[in-house]
Amino acid sequence: MTHSLTNKKNLERLRSYSSVFSSTAFKKLLRYDDYSFINYNIKKYDHAKIGTQFENYYEYIRFVYGELRKSYRNEYIFKNTLINELLINKYGINDTIAINEFRVGTSIADTVMFNGTSKAFEIKTELDSSTRLKGQLNDYTKIFKENFIVTHESLVEKYIQEDNSIGIIKIVENPRSLKLEEVRVAKSNDTIDANILIRSLRTEEYKSIVKKYYGALPKMTSFDMFQICSEMIHNIPQENLNSLFIDQMKKRKSNMNELSSFPKELRQIGLAMNLDKKNYNNLHLKLTAPIKI
Repeated sequence: MTHSLTNKKNLERLRSYSSVFSSTAFKKLLRYDDYSFINYNIKKYDHAKIGTQFENYYEYIRFVYGELRKSYRNEYIFKNTLINELLINKYGINDTIAINEFRVGTSIADTVMFNGTSKAFEIKTELDSSTRLKGQLNDYTKIFKENFIVTHESLVEKYIQEDNSIGIIKIVENPRSLKLEEVRVAKSNDTIDANILIRSLRTEEYKSIVKKYYGALPKMTSFDMFQICSEMIHNIPQENLNSLFIDQMKKRKSNMNELSSFPKELRQIGLAMNLDKKNYNNLHLKLTAPIKI
């Protein structure tokens, strides 16, 4: 077998492994006991390792995660490292809420976090294109106080050329893990675009902001509610609006209290699916079951 063919087959294997960490696949496992997304990879690539390198499904997921961490650092690996290293180890789950994929304008921020401030993180792996980056960062800076690019250490020079108000965090490879290092501190953004903000919020959230600031909601119908609330939010001073936004986001239903008890390889899945304790325990039972092919 030629070297190029070997590389191609290895890349196909790693791409297939990356499909294991899919929220859709894990939902099927929880609802229908559907192990097909895992069994496919075991049958195709790793059947001979059952009983030696792993015996149950969680052990196999740990194996797959390790392979991706070393050789195919996709978005899931980056997001999961962000959760492990920044949210849990640095900020702490008691003070911070993290949200997966938050819509801002025409963009979707990969991960956002709220504590005493608001932070948006745009992940750029070695597998990603930077084509839409300027537009994404432009959107995020309209409502978030601090904005970051999270990238591999080998790509820092490429992304540090971006707007110098954007923080840069690099993923550093260690023999057994990935670590985060801040290369450039994010500059605090003092303006907040009310037009973008209200469209990033749920109806009950922007109504709650209006009520909290003005003391009560005005008379309105379902037809004019958005327009009226939008005008009122426009008139809230920037500093107050930013605080109200952060406070409102911290009220969103979250599983922060449970997240640190999840296996470290599955914390991003837990965040993306907003798994509560009951569903996580159910998932744990399914994953610790012996592999049956």
